[in-house]
Amino acid sequence: MKLKSMSLVLRIAAVYNLLWGAWVVLFPNHFFELVGMEAPVHLMIWQGMGMVIGVYGLGYWWAAQDPITHWPIIAVGLLGKIFGPIGFVMNYLQGNVPFGFFYTLITNDFIWWIPFLLILKKAAEHNKIQWI
Repeated sequence: MKLKSMSLVLRIAAVYNLLWGAWVVLFPNHFFELVGMEAPVHLMIWQGMGMVIGVYGLGYWWAAQDPITHWPIIAVGLLGKIFGPIGFVMNYLQGNVPFGFFYTLITNDFIWWIPFLLILKKAAEHNKIQWI
């Protein structure tokens, strides 16, 4: 993956995260209405998640300036995109969330796995990072 492509991916991820975060903060009930799920009692927790996702967007935007140097931001983002689906599966199997919640994982997590991994691979090669 070339540097220009890495920067473009990160800018797209940044805009997506900023928009998704703003949507959740400004319209916290909307997602739950779309998936037919009862909204949580304390919407402020959901809105806090939206704020965190939006802040990730800022990190991706800044990392886009030099993905090879700012690879830790991308690594932290990828970890969130891996642990989020794991949390979903655990909660789904326990009956805590309906399957409709899965659809948010597609655009929030799964589509970013390969591009983020490719960026991290290139950064590791460039920085001579040894993976365990």
